[in-house]
Amino acid sequence: PHYKSLMVELLSRKTDIPVKRAEDNMEVKPNHIYLIQPKQNLTIFHGKLLLKEQKQNEGINLPVDIFLRSLAEDQGEHSIAIILSGSGSDGTRGIRAIKENGGLVIVQNEESSKFDGMPRAAISTGLSDFILSPDEMPGQLISYIQHPYATRQQSHEPVIENEKGITRVFSLLRSRTKVDFTYYKPSTINRRIERRISVTQVENLDAYVNYLETNPVEVTSLYKELLIGVTSFFRDTKVMKQLEEEIMPEIIKKSPNRELRFWIAGCSTGEEAYTLAILAREVMERLKISQDIKIFATDIDRDAIVKAGSGIYAESIAADIDPKILGKYFYKKGENYQIARNIREMVVFAPHNLVKDPPFTRIDFVSCRNLLIYLQTNLQQKALDMFNFSLQPGGVLLLG
Repeated sequence: PHYKSLMVELLSRKTDIPVKRAEDNMEVKPNHIYLIQPKQNLTIFHGKLLLKEQKQNEGINLPVDIFLRSLAEDQGEHSIAIILSGSGSDGTRGIRAIKENGGLVIVQNEESSKFDGMPRAAISTGLSDFILSPDEMPGQLISYIQHPYATRQQSHEPVIENEKGITRVFSLLRSRTKVDFTYYKPSTINRRIERRISVTQVENLDAYVNYLETNPVEVTSLYKELLIGVTSFFRDTKVMKQLEEEIMPEIIKKSPNRELRFWIAGCSTGEEAYTLAILAREVMERLKISQDIKIFATDIDRDAIVKAGSGIYAESIAADIDPKILGKYFYKKGENYQIARNIREMVVFAPHNLVKDPPFTRIDFVSCRNLLIYLQTNLQQKALDMFNFSLQPGGVLLLG
């Protein structure tokens, strides 16, 4: 960031596509290449580029994450992220945002990367649609964006209205994953299946069902697509502040002589469960109280649970965490961070189907922030009945 970049001149020699330095409020045009300015962060808002100076005193700066998150919010399912060779783990949080909003993620394979840190971190999230060498990317990219489901240029019947096809998709998912998606939100199901149809380059839902039947790996990919977890450490600062200052002290002071029990339903890869464990520790330290707290963190996705249990996260999490908290509760482990053992020991991770498996009992605090929006009303009601059964009188329920 401290040197004059010659990238515009270097790239211009290699391509006929116009190459521009990004200017503040510049409108993005098709078939142009825009390069970030030194010492600036770049975002996109309603198709215009915005520049903001990087602040040196704000710890780790992740320009790729910052841009990709804004791209995901601005362009939704029309956004595509490509992570190429580079060191560090910038981009890892950004591709999660792209996938949550229905976009496409392509990552360079490690064998062709001169610096494999960024590709490796991106691949480890399990969110990549394609892992390719750079020379394989253009063909894949073009065939994806020319697919009718990706471009939406021609109107087609929503896949959800093909009742026979959808029933077969749900049946295949249930027999392989033991999860029934019948009562998930139709809009989510529709969008995610259409995306997989574009990615697999089949023609329509019937062709996709045939593809699923002959490719068990695709059933797993669709399952993961339907369960993408929206999560990060200390997500929604305002809520976390209120928890730490008002709600958590009340819960802890109320029952000083017994173990407190928390339940995080739909915990995904564990960030929220560990955040609440850290907040509880901080509150107890402030109140000079020592108390046993057991946090049950559950999710339907077994792979997410395994990742959560290890407590290991890409170094880019540092952007979401106060440096004092980072230094106190996280240890550097190679290129990653690991949660301190005393925090990991507070949390029990387990696979659990919220609407099918028996609920936990005698719970003081339930958090369910990522899950209910994906369910139809009847399942939402069932989940709320479960929480009502689980919570002690006067217990606290935190929703998204």
